[in-house]
Amino acid sequence: MLQKIKYGMVGGGEGAFIGDIHRIASRIDNRFELVAGALSSNPERAARSAENIGIDAARSYASFEQMASAEKNREDGIDAVVIVTPNHMHFPVAKAFLEQGIAVICDKPATLDLEQAQTLAKIIRDNNSFFRLTHNYTGYPLVRYARELVQEGVLGSIRLVQVEYAQDWLSSKEEDTDNKQAKWRTDPSKSGAGGSLGDIGTHAFNLAQFMSNLSVQEVCADIDAFVDGRVLDDNAHVMLRFNNGAKGTLWCSQVAPGNANALKIRIYGDKAGLEWAQEDPNELWLSPLGEPTQKIIRAGHTVTEVANRICRTPAGHPEGYLEGFANLYRDIADALLLHKAGKPIPAHLQLVPGIDEGVAGLAFVESVVASSKANSQWVALND
Repeated sequence: MLQKIKYGMVGGGEGAFIGDIHRIASRIDNRFELVAGALSSNPERAARSAENIGIDAARSYASFEQMASAEKNREDGIDAVVIVTPNHMHFPVAKAFLEQGIAVICDKPATLDLEQAQTLAKIIRDNNSFFRLTHNYTGYPLVRYARELVQEGVLGSIRLVQVEYAQDWLSSKEEDTDNKQAKWRTDPSKSGAGGSLGDIGTHAFNLAQFMSNLSVQEVCADIDAFVDGRVLDDNAHVMLRFNNGAKGTLWCSQVAPGNANALKIRIYGDKAGLEWAQEDPNELWLSPLGEPTQKIIRAGHTVTEVANRICRTPAGHPEGYLEGFANLYRDIADALLLHKAGKPIPAHLQLVPGIDEGVAGLAFVESVVASSKANSQWVALND
């Protein structure tokens, strides 16, 4: 039997969305066991939340600082912490646990801003710490297969990358209601410099770089807060310049009626193009130049081991959001055990994003904001 990872969670108490997702995903392969938590900044809510999900009262903490110290000093202390708080808490929580030698699994974005992300990166590198960032779409089998097709040259030299992530849930001023998720996501003190940019734009950006195996060098952006009185952006149009000379566009919006979670990407090379959509994740469309478009299905005949190793059901049985998260958790479990044993981590386990992707995501947000403020001038991500 494979060793289980004992973990604690910070955030994710009553009324939280993403905490439940992480807890479900971590259980699917029976590789993780939740044993501790600081589930809310409100001590009563934290205790109630812990009781509701079966955490022993002795390991339900009133603060993340108390949890980090106490768990470090327990013989049966946690191996890792999962951070599912609003963005402004990612850095202090991650820092506290990393300083105690506890591995960190963090929801995206890595921190509130780029400076924090760079500081966190230095802490991780200086101490050879373990940190993973849950950009869950990188855990979808056909996303990994598409990346492999690009790497093998099936598309030829990449020329164009188009990615979009559209939602409609903030089309009205939800932050003025009792919608907890809307309140913090539209508050710059909790969300950071980006609204839709930080929430879903970072996913689109990460997916574009992951699938194309390229890096964005410069952006030219026009961002808006269309809803009256909203401080942070709810829509962004961004032109992209990649390191190989390819060009691209990124559109993210949370004010696009009719779109629930419409993440889509198209990549075009001089030999072929491909297209994938998150709302239909079990199909990948490959279009060789001058030939009929091919539909590739998850776990199908042509899909290779890089994707098939994370398929859970036969072809035709839909897999999606929860399984994508679970694939990350399974890879994280394997990688963490190797890290703890001082052994090298193989390439297929390094596909899970880490702090480098976290830094890149915050650089993207801040460069896009800077470009828009400068009347859509081109801005380099490393400026």
